[in-house]
Amino acid sequence: MKRWMDGAIIAVVGWLVFSGTSHAQDPIVIGLSVPMTGQYGETGKSIHTGVELAVKQINEAGGIQGRPLEIIIGDSQGAPDISKRVARKFISNPKIVAEIGDFTSGCSMAAQPIYDKAGMVQLSPTSSHPSFAPGSPFSFGIVGTRESAFMARAAVERMGKKRIAIAYLETDWGVAAKEYFIKEATQLGAEIVATESYLDGTTDFSATLKSLRAAQPDMIFLASMLPDAVGIAKQRQLDGWDDVLLAGVSALYTPEFLKLGGDAVENLLAIALFFPKDPRPEVQNFIATYQSAYQIPPSWFAAVGYDAMNVLADAIKQGGVDRKAIQQALASIKEFSGVTGKIVFSEHGDVAREYALLQVKQGEFVLFEGK
Repeated sequence: MKRWMDGAIIAVVGWLVFSGTSHAQDPIVIGLSVPMTGQYGETGKSIHTGVELAVKQINEAGGIQGRPLEIIIGDSQGAPDISKRVARKFISNPKIVAEIGDFTSGCSMAAQPIYDKAGMVQLSPTSSHPSFAPGSPFSFGIVGTRESAFMARAAVERMGKKRIAIAYLETDWGVAAKEYFIKEATQLGAEIVATESYLDGTTDFSATLKSLRAAQPDMIFLASMLPDAVGIAKQRQLDGWDDVLLAGVSALYTPEFLKLGGDAVENLLAIALFFPKDPRPEVQNFIATYQSAYQIPPSWFAAVGYDAMNVLADAIKQGGVDRKAIQQALASIKEFSGVTGKIVFSEHGDVAREYALLQVKQGEFVLFEGK
């Protein structure tokens, strides 16, 4: 039995239940499928805190039409097979009206047919594979699908990089991120001089870096998750290869990445939907409330979890608690202003996003100061 005790949640056999304040009416139950353990456990816990904070605020304000929200959490462990198992548990529970999750595109897409057949909304805060949201009318994504294309434009137009290599995770998401980057970069006149894939769980990147270095790139784009990007950066440092720039995706924009990467990730470029120095009142209020509740600054994963819960709650307010009515209400949302920016769903259930370009300087992420 695994147990987390942080004052707000209790987990028994991988399942957590949280409800805010007490209400007389039955709760509205939402399933949250995220990795609470495994290599992405810290990320899943961060998404959970954002969802939890939104639930707390909604419940303290009276809930939805007098009914409190309640969250049941399934630990997907970042594994597609377990994500499917969680999905089957969620759809078989008549109290659960919609689901938030999963973290990786692979997990979300594996569970997608289950939610689709059951007619239950599957709202992912972080799945960016371009085929995810269009794969079902019940699937929605709020993170956007064009971050690798954004990085390609930044590399060519803002940094003048012309010879680019790519290291990518051999998953549906990693392949898609690589292809989007290549398409945008080559259209802008850059040359992709080498690509190297690696399997999930790889820890030795010496052969990968040796192959990429032979192509003499001036930048390496990492279609990588946090542990892999840290491993690649450290191998590059160990090899003494200091004349090539590393650039990655939004998954790297976390305090954990800086802590694990140390000086090996200095000057690395990344992307962010959420940046704490955004002066908008809703952003600053979220940061202050989150820090008060958890004694740490919110990561962007907490921010997208917070937005996912709030936009779903908005749909439930409009459409009621019927599973299919929630889908229709969510699809009809024209504009939702969240802490990560505006959320406007396309006809395919995804969103167009604007990103901030960040760079690691002296061990911190800062806005890129180039052109």
